[in-house]
Amino acid sequence: MNERIYLLEEADPAVFYGINNRNLVALRELHPKLRLMARGNVMKVIGEPKETDHFLKLLHQLEKYAVEYNDLPETVVAEMAHGNIVEHKESDHVILYGASGRPIVARTANQERMVELVQAHDLVFATGPAGTGKTFLAIAMAVKLLRNKQVRRIILSRPAVEAGEKLGFLPGEMKEKLDPYLQPLYDALMELVPGNKLREYMETGVIQIAPLAFMRGRTLNEAVVILDEAQNTTTHQMKMFLTRLGLNAKMIVTGDASQIDLPRGMKSGLRQAKHILRHTEGIGWIDFDRTDIMRHGLVKKIVDAYEADEQRHDKGNDNTQNL
Repeated sequence: MNERIYLLEEADPAVFYGINNRNLVALRELHPKLRLMARGNVMKVIGEPKETDHFLKLLHQLEKYAVEYNDLPETVVAEMAHGNIVEHKESDHVILYGASGRPIVARTANQERMVELVQAHDLVFATGPAGTGKTFLAIAMAVKLLRNKQVRRIILSRPAVEAGEKLGFLPGEMKEKLDPYLQPLYDALMELVPGNKLREYMETGVIQIAPLAFMRGRTLNEAVVILDEAQNTTTHQMKMFLTRLGLNAKMIVTGDASQIDLPRGMKSGLRQAKHILRHTEGIGWIDFDRTDIMRHGLVKKIVDAYEADEQRHDKGNDNTQNL
C-alpha cells in the first residue's frame, strides 16, 4: 500500500469539496479501492501505487478547474474521474469567475475599454458617476492578475473622509472606526474570491485593505494598488499615493468628482491630477457616464435628477450675477 499527500495550494477547500462534501463523497464512491481522508487543504490518499498516482493527477485536474471557475460541480468530478475532457463554455468578455462561479464580464463599451486600459497601462484613472462599476471592475482585474501570478499582492485603499459622522465619535478601536469606510471594498472582494481563500489572503497579507494615510513611506512592488473614492484626496495625498508605484506594479485610481466630501475650499486631488497628468504618456484615462450605470434602474434616474438640479442652480446663479 502507498500513502500519498495532496495539498490544495490554490483552490478553496469549500469549493473543491463541494456543498456538504459532496465532491469528496463522489470521489470515494468512484474510487472504492482507495482510502481518502481530507482536512482543510490536506488530502491523504492510501492505495496501490499505480492507482494513487492516477488519482493524484485527477486531483490536480480538478483543482485547476476549481481555481479557474470558482466552482466544481459533481458532474465535472464524475466526467473527469471517467477520463473525459470537460469543456467549459467560454466568453470573450469574461474577466474571471466570481466566488459563486458567476462569470464577471464587462457589460458596457466603457467597461470593456477600462479592461483594455488596465492590461496595457501601469496607471489608470477611471472616473464617473455612482453605479458604473468602476471599483468592482478594478478589483476584478486585480484578482485576475493575482490568479494569473502576474502580481504577488493586491492593495486596496480609500481616504477616510467623513460624510456625516466623525471618526472620533464612532465606537471601537481604530480598525473598527475605519472598517465602515472600507466596507465597499470588502463587499466587492466577497463577490470575487471564495470566503476561505479570501480569509487566507487577508491573513497572509496577499490582499491588504488600508486607509490612504497608511500608504506613506511604502514602495509597492509586484502589486495591483487601487485607490477608491479618489475625489476625496487632497493634492498632497494624491501625489503621495501615485509616487508609491513600484516595479512590476499597476495602479488603478477611481473616483466621482460629483461626490466630493472634502471641506469647503479644499482642492480635490483627483481633479488636480486630471488637470496635471491628463496628457502624460503611459497613463490610461476612462470617463464613465450615466449610460454605464449598472445598479438598480432608479440609480440612473437619481443621478439625472441631481445633475439637472445642479444645472438649474448654476443657471440661476449666472442670471443673478448678470443682473
